[in-house]
Amino acid sequence: MTKEKIMFPKARIPYGTWGSSYFPAWQTSALAEINIGQFAGEAMNKIMGMKKVPKTELEYLVIGSTIPWHWKFWNAPMVASCMGHRIPGFHLEQACATGLQAIIHAASEVEGGSSDVVGVLTFDRTSDSPVGVFPERRAYRRTEAIADVWDNFGFDPATGNSMLITAGLAARKYKIDREEVDDLTFHRYKQYFDTIDSGWLDNILIPLEVLNIQGRFLGLINEDTGVRRLSRASLRAQRELDTCITPGSQTHAADGMATLLVTGIEKAKELSTRPEIDIQFVGKTELRVGPSYMPEAPALAVKKLLDRTGLSMDDMLVVKNHNPFAVNDVIFAKVMNYDWHKMNNTGSSLVYGHPQGPTLTRTVIEALEEAVTLGGGYVLVFGCAAGDVGIASIFKVTEGGKKL
Repeated sequence: MTKEKIMFPKARIPYGTWGSSYFPAWQTSALAEINIGQFAGEAMNKIMGMKKVPKTELEYLVIGSTIPWHWKFWNAPMVASCMGHRIPGFHLEQACATGLQAIIHAASEVEGGSSDVVGVLTFDRTSDSPVGVFPERRAYRRTEAIADVWDNFGFDPATGNSMLITAGLAARKYKIDREEVDDLTFHRYKQYFDTIDSGWLDNILIPLEVLNIQGRFLGLINEDTGVRRLSRASLRAQRELDTCITPGSQTHAADGMATLLVTGIEKAKELSTRPEIDIQFVGKTELRVGPSYMPEAPALAVKKLLDRTGLSMDDMLVVKNHNPFAVNDVIFAKVMNYDWHKMNNTGSSLVYGHPQGPTLTRTVIEALEEAVTLGGGYVLVFGCAAGDVGIASIFKVTEGGKKL
C-alpha cells in the first residue's frame, strides 16, 4: 500500500460513536414543526446513550447548520444544554460542505491540543425556513427579503445564476450524455434501495421521536420520506430543465441531523465500540473553480488532495460524495478516469435528500462503516459548497496499523 502523507497525526474518530437521523423530504414530517437545534441536541444525547458514550466525556461541541433557527445566536452552548451537558463550542457554516467541514474543524481542535473529545453535531430544517429582511444601502432596493433556502438555491449573488444552471453549464463543458446521466441516476437509486432493504443502515440511521415543547408526541422519523423507486423509462421520460438535468437527476431539500465524535488516540480506544479499529484523518483540501461550474469543483479538489497526500484513486477502498446532481458523478468519473459504478455503494444524497448541514456528515459515517465492513483501507469523501467550491477529505481505517 502507498505510504501517505498524514496531515492529522493525532485526531481519530472512535468507531461506532456516531449516528444520523433519516432525512425526510422538505415538509413531509414532524421535523417541519419544531426547533431543529433543540431536536438535534436531544437526538445527540439519545444516540450517545445508545452507543454507551457518557456525555460527561465531551469537552467541546462543534455544530454546523445553514438555515436560521430560533436561538441560533447562542449556537453550540445552547444546543449542548439541550443534550443536558453544559460545555462550550461554536457554530460553523459552509453551505453544502458544512457537514465535512465541521468534522475537520473538530479534528483541528484535537490536533491543537485544545480538547481531547469533541462532539460534532450537524443539522438543518429546510422546511418552512424563515424569511430574513435585510437593509441593502448600496442597492437600488432599500430592503431585500430572502427565503433562506429557495432564494439561495436559485440565485448566486456573485454570478446571478442558480445551482441548476451550474449543473447545465458543467454538463455542456464536459459534453455529458443525457443517457449516461439517466443510467447513473437509476444505478444510484438501486444502490440506495438495495442497502435499505438489506438492513445494513440500521446501525447508522436511528429512528427518532419528535416531541413538541409540551412533550407531546408529534411523530417518528424512521425513513427517508420522499424517496420513490424509479425506472429507467420514467427517467428517460422526464423533460430537461437544463442540459442533462431533470427533476429525477437532482436531489431534493430535506430535514435532519447527524453526529459523531472526534478524539485523541487513547480516548478513541476508550470510547470506540470496537477499540481495535483505528480511524485516522489523512488530509483535506478545498478548491474553487470558475464561476458557476460547481459540479467540476469536487473532482478537482480530489485531484489536489491526492497530489498532496501521495495517494491515487487505486488506493481508495471507499469513494463517496455529496452529489446534488447526477452530472457531478459523471464529471468526476471523466476527470479522474474512475468508474462511477464503484462509488456511493450504500446510497447518496442524490437519492435520500439534502438537508445541507448534516448531508456530508451522514456521508462520512456511511463511508467509514462501509470501510469497516470491507476490511479496512482508505476512504475518500468529497462534495461541493455553493456555486463553485469543492471540498475533499481522506480517512484511513485499520486494525492495529494494518488492514482489518
